[in-house]
Amino acid sequence: MKLNCDMGESYGAWEIGADQDVMPWVNQANIACGFHAGDPDVMAQTIQLAIKYNVQIGAHPGYNDKQGFGRRSIAHCYAQITHLVCYQVGALSALCALQGKPLEYVKPHGALYNDMMADIRIFAAIIDALVSFKTPLALMILARPDLQAYHKIAEQAGIKLILEAFADRAYDETGHLVARSQEGAVLNSAELIKKQVKQLIDRQTVSTRNGKEIKLKVDTICVHGDNAAGILLVKQLQHLLTQFRLTDK
Repeated sequence: MKLNCDMGESYGAWEIGADQDVMPWVNQANIACGFHAGDPDVMAQTIQLAIKYNVQIGAHPGYNDKQGFGRRSIAHCYAQITHLVCYQVGALSALCALQGKPLEYVKPHGALYNDMMADIRIFAAIIDALVSFKTPLALMILARPDLQAYHKIAEQAGIKLILEAFADRAYDETGHLVARSQEGAVLNSAELIKKQVKQLIDRQTVSTRNGKEIKLKVDTICVHGDNAAGILLVKQLQHLLTQFRLTDK
């Protein structure tokens, strides 16, 4: 089980996040590709930072929505979703090649991620984009109990799925994330976050907001480290995972 974090979300003169501080403590960096955040220079700098700390690089494409930070759904047809992802992933892949570091996976951002998990046609359109690359890229999706159809499409296309849980998000009884517009959707207590991650490590389950416990197969946990308290928490979570890896051998 690994930790992943969304990064490279600065743009021009605007600095967002604390990538320098959090990169040493994560295993996977989801780098914004210029549509919801980021620009070519920020993308290149974030790649260099990931190389320095031997962190896996993933593309983080989203809807073309800087004003809404990619958190607003924008209607696209099937082909447009494929083109949208190809365009952004291709840009980051080229910058990775420039620095001799392979791009390893893709994690859609924000509303595109949520739409992919709500509409399997959007997922299939993203799969079509990833198949087009010379070396097919893995796709990070939300770990849920009901992913049989997703696995089938990915397997037929030869695409590996990376199953993700969230350290700081509340879950509903179906295994979906509670919408950010609802109260309690984001866990704002370090103790609650550590409790959720420890449960994922120890029991491979997550508790929903109504108290139901659901089983999840998880490969990676998403964390956020955009302030001093967040960075300290990421360090503590990495320590938990490191202890789990040592005892699991």
